[in-house]
Amino acid sequence: MPQTREAVIAATGLFTPDQSVSNAELVTAFNAYVDRFNADNAAGIAAGEIEALQPSSVEFVEKASGIKSRFVLDKSGILDPARMTPHLPERSNDDISILAEIAVRAAEDAIARWGKPASQIDAVLCAASNMQRPYPAMAIEVQQALGIGGFAFDMNVACSSATFGIKTAADFIASGSCRAVLIVNPEVCSAHLNFKDRDSHFIFGDVATAVIVEVADEADGGWDILGTRLKTEFSNNIRNNFGFLNRPARPTQALDSAQANGEAADPLTDRLFVQQGRKVFKDVVPMVSDMIVDHAGELGIDPTGLKRMWLHQANINMNQFIGRKVLGREPEPHENVIILDEYANTSSAGSIIAFHLHNDGFESGDTGLICSFGAGYSAGTVFVRKR
Repeated sequence: MPQTREAVIAATGLFTPDQSVSNAELVTAFNAYVDRFNADNAAGIAAGEIEALQPSSVEFVEKASGIKSRFVLDKSGILDPARMTPHLPERSNDDISILAEIAVRAAEDAIARWGKPASQIDAVLCAASNMQRPYPAMAIEVQQALGIGGFAFDMNVACSSATFGIKTAADFIASGSCRAVLIVNPEVCSAHLNFKDRDSHFIFGDVATAVIVEVADEADGGWDILGTRLKTEFSNNIRNNFGFLNRPARPTQALDSAQANGEAADPLTDRLFVQQGRKVFKDVVPMVSDMIVDHAGELGIDPTGLKRMWLHQANINMNQFIGRKVLGREPEPHENVIILDEYANTSSAGSIIAFHLHNDGFESGDTGLICSFGAGYSAGTVFVRKR
């Protein structure tokens, strides 16, 4: 039987858009939309036929999430009360797609840090919460843009996509089918967010990350992957129903009415991201905390001795609770990395951003944890050790 090969996280990369939206800017735009809606529907509201929208506030956003700002590909459309969605013009099929473009930018950063030619990569995985199209696969477009051989495919496990991608890459390494695998996580979350929804308009930002997983025998430095574990459990508490079956599912008269009312430019908004936040917190926090502790125990790792945790960046309260449960005490800021105050929730990319920006101060043999969790429910744990 061939010997299992060990896998290493050899390098990571990050692409951050150059535009950022503060909570104050976002709330100002949202409240202008609320005033506009309530004025346009004053008669219906007075008659009790339509429910008046409630304004948001910076204090509400920060208390609910810990988010203070978010990077986006286009802020002008988001902050336009008459539009409330980014301007991302459709591109020709002959031009690189926007999702592939930002994935390539992150990949180029990772490859430069890796210090080896892209031709040494054997596979590309595009692991993200929302793909721009069903096919051709985004991963294959990224593969072509970078001049990589081998094979490529897309995978989607919502906010856990990156850790599921790392696990898949490590398994390819272990089987001997690949020497190096590139995982990209392009997340244009502003495009699947309903900015007209008070409970969620502040949650997401845009970004792209990349991870190179390499066979240990050929890696220079990096992080040994000590173990990976994945978990899924079905739940409707986080859902996005936007897809190609939405249009044929709607009665013809509903489509005609939407177009007659000028809604064609913003169709099917009610199919975008929705969640029941309190239920998610109640379900996911103990699930993930127990998963981390159990996995650490199987690997012979004392979870209270982890030097750092790079958790999914969804909500500061969730991360703080998980940190306390795993470490058995209140974590120091450097032990439980928080980047969502600046980046907001970037879905699958969040834990990778945290790892990429804050993996300093480790000595050889120090251990840490990359962990994701989200819709599905899904969760992934990747324990790593500095080489």
